[in-house]
Amino acid sequence: MFKKTLSSSGYRDPEVLVGLDLGTSKVTVVVAEREGPSGEAQIIGIGQAPSNGIRKGLIVNIDQTVKSLKHAIEDAENMVGLDLTEATVAFSGGDVQSVKTKGMISLGRAPRTVMQFDIERVIESAQANVSVPSGKMILHTIPVEYSLDGNSGIDDPLGMTAMRLDIELESVIVPVAMVQNVRNCVEKAGLEVSGLVIKPLASALGALTPEESVVGSAVVDIGGGTCGVAVFVEGRPKHLAVVSVGGDHITNDVATVLKIPINKAEEIKKEVDMFSDPRPGAPENLELEHMGRNYSYSMSELTDIVQCRVEELFSVLIKAEIAASGAAMLPGGLIITGGGSKSIGIDHYLTRIMNMPVRMSLPLDSGRMPPSRSGAEYTCAAGIIRYVLEQERDPFRFIGNSFDPSPIMTSTVDQGGWEKGLSTVGKGGHSIIDAIIKLFKELF
Repeated sequence: MFKKTLSSSGYRDPEVLVGLDLGTSKVTVVVAEREGPSGEAQIIGIGQAPSNGIRKGLIVNIDQTVKSLKHAIEDAENMVGLDLTEATVAFSGGDVQSVKTKGMISLGRAPRTVMQFDIERVIESAQANVSVPSGKMILHTIPVEYSLDGNSGIDDPLGMTAMRLDIELESVIVPVAMVQNVRNCVEKAGLEVSGLVIKPLASALGALTPEESVVGSAVVDIGGGTCGVAVFVEGRPKHLAVVSVGGDHITNDVATVLKIPINKAEEIKKEVDMFSDPRPGAPENLELEHMGRNYSYSMSELTDIVQCRVEELFSVLIKAEIAASGAAMLPGGLIITGGGSKSIGIDHYLTRIMNMPVRMSLPLDSGRMPPSRSGAEYTCAAGIIRYVLEQERDPFRFIGNSFDPSPIMTSTVDQGGWEKGLSTVGKGGHSIIDAIIKLFKELF
């Protein structure tokens, strides 16, 4: 994540933050720099390479994936003139669960000030209610909402006074094998993994404005093999999910129906206008040359093929994930990003079928990114830097796993939440015995 060095004059060089977006279509390495711990981060370079060995967000060939990673890392190093040593990695996969639990602690017989230790205790109490199946682990522990003496909507209880503290917690659960494969590939490519983040969360941080995250919005990152879904309400994620359908599925549909190669299907897919009615002057047919022969395809037929898959994806799968968030209303609407969001007219088409406002989002930091690498397909990469900064600003906003495989591998449904809960509150956490002893010292 950080690379700190001392210059020959004795002054500390700027801190370097590195993010790695492990996608189905491409691997992206983003490098940011800032002056001092509280300085503003500036993206100074983005490296990329075609992604081989990854299918639907999952690593299916380690050697090919490592080669892609090395090419992307080399591209980034050449751009910024630095040797990169570690990175925070964003990844996805179809088997991602988002589980909500609640916890409560007493602060004593009389009202008193909430301390950091109390926040750690209430998080542990909510984690105790999480059942993690064998072979899986908690990647993120995210406080969704705090309550003090029954009054909900508390954003940060630290320093406030009450007798009881409640919390609603979201736990993002992923397979251990998936995480280990990601770490192994990144380390074989020459980088240490300083942190992991699920791609829907990074994409949302890279695309959502503060106003949209507060009023309630859904972010969909349309990637090559998957779609990441993140629902934010009152500034916090209410639901995170990965849908194993992406832009490649639309390409496959076009190739199958028209009986043409995948590369040709990808070319003509980009020419399809998603508007229901053709724009004035739009061609009625699309001409294609393949294997020395000329072909002509009806634009209306191509549009129908693309629209059918997009409608199925959003009106069924994406709607189901939004409903799972429990958010009654999303005044901020739907924000789409990622490479698939660049399809012509897709925002207008989705407005009709989703019955809510839809906008296509570039990265919030696009104005400070390299001009040729600032499109919607780089939103997740830019969001990784924001994720790192958010973790620094508030350690309890997104609590990551400590990466110790031993407690992860032994977590089962029967063991409940205490062991894994204690392993995930890694930053300044306490064992449950220490917690009880400290509480009694405070009260008596």
